[in-house]
Amino acid sequence: MKLTIAIQQEDDGRWLAEVRDLPGTMAYGPTRDRAIAAVESLALRVLAERLDNGETVPQVPVLLSIAA
Repeated sequence: MKLTIAIQQEDDGRWLAEVRDLPGTMAYGPTRDRAIAAVESLALRVLAERLDNGETVPQVPVLLSIAA
């Protein structure tokens, strides 16, 4: 599964980024890049918390592997 970031600029100039497949992952930023960085960081924290609590997480590309 690929997690997609949806992004839009608000009327007040702020940027809003959201990972819709992970409820609760929404972040604002003063620039597009800052909003994206903030929501990426939040998405990683949400996934880590789910793993810590034994909850299921979406299938994501392998970032870590176990050395033999």
